[in-house]
Amino acid sequence: MASVGTKFAKLAIRSLTPALLVTLLAGSFQAAMAQAVPDKGERLFLRCRTCHEVAAGKPNKVGPNLHGFWGQKAGHVEQFKYSDAMRESSVVWNEETMDAWLTRPTSLISGTTMAFVGIPDKADRDALIAYLRRVTN
Repeated sequence: MASVGTKFAKLAIRSLTPALLVTLLAGSFQAAMAQAVPDKGERLFLRCRTCHEVAAGKPNKVGPNLHGFWGQKAGHVEQFKYSDAMRESSVVWNEETMDAWLTRPTSLISGTTMAFVGIPDKADRDALIAYLRRVTN
């Protein structure tokens, strides 16, 4: 025998118009996709984690800790020894500069010593940028 809650749920679903049902499902899909993009970015960040931290208070590694870097000038972490090219650049980190950096670092800052060839896929770069936005602010 079905419970009252199950009967109510079935009745509620039957009373939905097809348009409302599609809207509800699309909203769930959009919410799932919004969550999936940072998850993909987190997986992509595994490549970066060897050299970079993202949490506040964590030490620098081979690369600087990235916490709080959005809106900052490249080469801003005082306790980190950057290349001259990085320190002397006028790059300020935002979505546009990060996309260029992740595409090919040397195209943004010629002479950087970062050993990273880049990420050719735009969707991957966007996912990584979304993840970095979320975890470094």
